[in-house]
Amino acid sequence: MDKTTRGWIDGFLGMVIFSGSLPATRAAVAAFDPVFLTLARAAVAGLLSLALLLAFREKRPARGDLPSLALIAGGGVIGFPLLTALALRHVTAAHSLVFVALLPLSTALFAVLRGGERPRPAFWIFSGLGGAIVAGYALLLGQGGSRVGDALMLAAIVVCGLGYAEGARLARRLGGWQVICWALVLSLPAMLPLAFAARPASWHAIGASAWLGFAYVSIFSMLIGFIFWYRGLALGGIAAVGQLQLLQPFFGLALAALLLHEPVGARIVGVAALVVLCVLGARRFSRAAPVAASVSR
Repeated sequence: MDKTTRGWIDGFLGMVIFSGSLPATRAAVAAFDPVFLTLARAAVAGLLSLALLLAFREKRPARGDLPSLALIAGGGVIGFPLLTALALRHVTAAHSLVFVALLPLSTALFAVLRGGERPRPAFWIFSGLGGAIVAGYALLLGQGGSRVGDALMLAAIVVCGLGYAEGARLARRLGGWQVICWALVLSLPAMLPLAFAARPASWHAIGASAWLGFAYVSIFSMLIGFIFWYRGLALGGIAAVGQLQLLQPFFGLALAALLLHEPVGARIVGVAALVVLCVLGARRFSRAAPVAASVSR
């Protein structure tokens, strides 16, 4: 199997894992404060990452890698989880998943700014059209939406795109799982004491669904999904493999309907389908990033 195909497979697995993040977060914030959830999920994943790095005796990253790891931690470890957790207090999981269709566009933009990729001009036409459709939908305040929630989701997409592109760029040298583990460990000295300070006054009222949501976002969304995703982006190209997330709204919508019993109206599905068509057009004119052999670890 060639590296590009392997990258697409890894990217697909990462996308499937991420598709459960917003429904799981929605279940968790029903009982947990969004700030505590953000801090605690990062702390749990950070402790697991520290154990992995020690078990495999991984070499510490170079000092020059620390700014990139800080960007990854700020975007993927803190920014996206916190902003989406806050947003999901104002919008339904089904509504928020429409915005996830913008992630390939955000990731591709930072692939140019940080990863050195150069999609053709037609790529940005489709990207702009997809963004306009989502922005128009947000202004209409469709089912399960609010202006505050929509603004938080858009901000989450921006910081997440930056974290994805930066992580993929660094994964070409350090390896996919090593990048997310080091980013989580870097944030651990802050996340662990802050999570303890922000803990709930009582644990008795927290139900099983909230605990399951917490476990999912801590282990799968914060760690395992990134291992596959960063490796896939690094092997197959950031802008190209990033387009796999056009499928994420549909996986997430199905999970929101199945697990949370949220209504999924025709308007949400229609808007998601239009955005997907725009992202498909953008993908046609994207160029894969060069593949580095060091990611094969």
